[in-house]
This record gives sequence, C-alpha cells and structure tokens, in this order.
Amino acid sequence: MRSIGLDIHRDFCEVAIAEGGEVRSPGRIEMTPEALELFAGSLARTDQVALEVSGNAWEVARIIRPHVAKLVVVSPADTGIRAARAKTDRLDARALAKLLAAGSLQSVWVPDDHTRAMRRRLQRRRKLLVVRTKAKNEIHAALMRRLVRKPAVSDLFGKQGRRWLESLELPDEEQETVEGCLRQLDFCESEIAAIEKRIATEALASPEIRRLMTVPGVNVICAATFMAAVGEIHRFGDRRKLVGYLGLDPRVRQSGLSQTSRGRISKQGSASARHALVEASWSVVKAPGPMHSYYQRIRARRGSQVAIVAASRKLACLFWCLLTREEDYAYGQPSLTRKKLRRLELAAGAPKGEGGGGVWSTNKTMRRAEQELARQAEAAYERTVADWQAQRKKGAGATPGRAS
Repeated sequence: MRSIGLDIHRDFCEVAIAEGGEVRSPGRIEMTPEALELFAGSLARTDQVALEVSGNAWEVARIIRPHVAKLVVVSPADTGIRAARAKTDRLDARALAKLLAAGSLQSVWVPDDHTRAMRRRLQRRRKLLVVRTKAKNEIHAALMRRLVRKPAVSDLFGKQGRRWLESLELPDEEQETVEGCLRQLDFCESEIAAIEKRIATEALASPEIRRLMTVPGVNVICAATFMAAVGEIHRFGDRRKLVGYLGLDPRVRQSGLSQTSRGRISKQGSASARHALVEASWSVVKAPGPMHSYYQRIRARRGSQVAIVAASRKLACLFWCLLTREEDYAYGQPSLTRKKLRRLELAAGAPKGEGGGGVWSTNKTMRRAEQELARQAEAAYERTVADWQAQRKKGAGATPGRAS
C-alpha cells in the first residue's frame, strides 16, 4: 500500500509517494479537473492519500476519493509542517506522505453537500453585511465632512431617511458618494434577501433548526450557522467534545508540580459559529429562565464579558442536549416560537394572510403566563444552585480538627 501526500496550491499540486520505507517526489500535476481525473485514474485501490484543508481541497477530495482506499483531509495546524525549519512545496508533500505512512494523521470531518452549501450561503451573507455596513459608514462620513447634523428620522436608510438624503444640497463629489453608496445598499439588500429566502426555505425543512429555535432569543441565522458548523451532532460523544470543537473551552497550562492554570478560550474551530452563539446569548440571557439566572450569577463574580462567553458555552451544551435527545426547549415560549416560524414562512415566500391567523395578535394573557412559567423555572434553578453551593461548602475540609 502506497501513502501519497498532496501539497495543494491554486495552479498546481505537489505529489510525494511513500512506499517500502522510501519517499520519492514524482513532480507536480496541474490543478484542473481533467488533470486530477487522469491522476486519480493512475492510483491503485489500495493507495491512501493525504492533503491539507484549503479552499479547493474539497473538490480535489471529491475527485480522488472513489479511486483510493482511504482519503485523509487534515488540518494544517495538526501536521506540524508550519513549524518546520525548511519549508517548501516538495518538503511539505513529503512530510504529509511520511506522516500518513506512519498513521499519525487524523482526518477532519468532511461535510456533505447540503452542509457545504449552507456554509457557503451563510459566508456570502456575512460578506454582504460587511459591504453594506461599509457603504452606510461612508454616507455617514460624507455627511460629517459637510457638518450635516443627524435627521429626526429613526432610520437614515429607510423611506423617510432616503427622502431626507435626496433633499440635501451637497457638493458634487459628496453627492456622487451618497448616490453611489445608496445604489450599493440596494444591491446588497436584494442579495441578502435572496440568500435569506433560501436559508428560510431550508430551515423550514430542517427539524434540527426548528428545534433550536424553540430557545427564546435564538433566530434562524444562529441555528443555521450552528448546524452548518457542526453538521452531524451525533459525532460528538458528549458536550465537552462539542465545546472543544467550537473553541469555547479554556486553555489549560500545567507542567511538573506547578498548579494548573486556565486562561482564555482556545478559539479553535469555526469562528462564525462562536460569533453566532455569543450574539444569540445576549438575547437569550434577557429572557426569563435558567439562562438568565446563570448569566447573572457569573456576571456578579467575573463581569459581563466573561459571563456572556460562559453563557455561550452553556448555550452550546443546551443545543447538544436538545439535538441528541430530540426534544424541544422545556422552558420555551410556544407563542414566540410560532411567531419565529411564521416569519420564516414569510421570508421563504409564503403569501401573507394565509396560515398565520392569530400568530401576530397573540393573547397577551397567554404571553404573560408563558413568561411567568419561565420565571418559575428560573427561581427553581436558583434554588437548586443555592442548595448545591451550600452542600459544596460542607465536606472533609470543614471537618473539625482538619485544615480547611
């Protein structure tokens, strides 16, 4: 069995083959579908291939996978190649081949086509939001340069705000800036709406996303981002593995007889999933329930920033429990969940006025009753924590005659 390492670039791919304890470098192949298909056809069914994660790695893996016995897609951070004293394309490919032959490479999870498509849509939406924000800031900067005070409207880029912008008398260069940025805003808004329509359609067909949205404060973007980053939840044996995968676990330092120290979170894995969890946590902790009490307890000791990261970790653990047990959130608010789902239906293109009767005009008494149940759950959680803390203080260290 041969072990083949591929160092992938945009225009070419460096190949190294390890066989019988020796490593040889046959050269490079062109990064085109035809050249890769020809290379894959020359491989044996008993061969194993290793390549690092990159922008085009998944397409290369798709072409080569049917022709070999094993394909390993490895993270560059796990190979140690970055820290090598001498680093070239040829040496990188040879290092991959040696590590694969020694069995020292652990493959990352390869997402399916549906998960990869969701990741791409969410990534494009994030980039469009950045472009939209830059265009708005450029308009604000143009108004500030001309000492134009803020208007009385709440949204500068709504209907009233745009009419106010059109009524301004600005120099030609500033007027060109404002008009160009408004056209850019219109384009971004249309593209974001189209992407969110596709996301809403897929979310309605996903029981996992609908289940995560039963948590108050979690919207479709947070749930979809989490599922796109995680993929199959059952590949995580427990909550700690999921937390480590998302990079929400603290860094640990310990050597010899020194005391173990825990620092900031590791920030490994998907940055977009962490960002979505943190953003959602700011809304989750405002709703009555155990999460609100947990955030308040941590904030009293460590401050709001540490508390919101802890709440994000708790939210990820909650998602794991909901998905693995296939249960909705026990302290959710059904009327609020119905409103979320109705908004999804409208975003997906459902006609207004059909199937949404009573959703927007929810009985206020019902909403107050749901919130009161959530407050009762929060009070029960606080009592449980208080009892646990009181019991924790009692133990062998507090026994008379012994040092506490």
